[in-house]
Amino acid sequence: MGKVGQRERLTQQRVVKFFQSELGYRYLGNWEDRAQNQNVEQDILTGWLASQGYSTALINRALRQLDTAAALGEGKKLYYANKGVYSLLRYGVKDKEGAGHHNETVWLIDWQNPEANDFAIAEEVSIKGENKKRPDIVLYVNGIALGVIELKRSSISVSEGIRQNLDNQKKDFIRNFFTTQQLVMAGNDSQGLRYGTIETPEKYYLEWKEEVANPYEHKLDF
Repeated sequence: MGKVGQRERLTQQRVVKFFQSELGYRYLGNWEDRAQNQNVEQDILTGWLASQGYSTALINRALRQLDTAAALGEGKKLYYANKGVYSLLRYGVKDKEGAGHHNETVWLIDWQNPEANDFAIAEEVSIKGENKKRPDIVLYVNGIALGVIELKRSSISVSEGIRQNLDNQKKDFIRNFFTTQQLVMAGNDSQGLRYGTIETPEKYYLEWKEEVANPYEHKLDF
């Protein structure tokens, strides 16, 4: 790895450490060589839902609804798939165990008790699509990928990371991976962090602002 790659790697390591030590995220690992990485990690989500007391039958039905919402088949646009997933995340999945049972709501995220959710982070997440891509950092809540971050060294503009995110959302790359994403981010040490949602044009990405004691401190220099 060259000096450029080493500098980007050090920034990435700091960000991962920050999410672990300051925000309590669970580290899933470097997933560069892990097979079948998905935007819905069903084993993690199934385990979390089971820990919340949902039956196997209800969990399976909820997963099917989520898979259907996140699918991009038959010409469905990314915007509408993402909107459908958001609705299930925010308002829960309505279904029943079987004939004769009443509808229940399966909450994919515990909004009432945020600390009860499983917050996790993975790096170098290889995703297969029309062409294989590897986002630097992916943030998961209960196994559902909700945030992606592209990092650049300080001498490379954040715009490069933003454009990389936009390219990844194209049909030629890993568009399917973005059907669950709620925050799409790019950053470096000199310019800090910029964020948008899926398909946000580059010029509309916003600067992540926080109240800090030293306003000149680099946002990623944790």
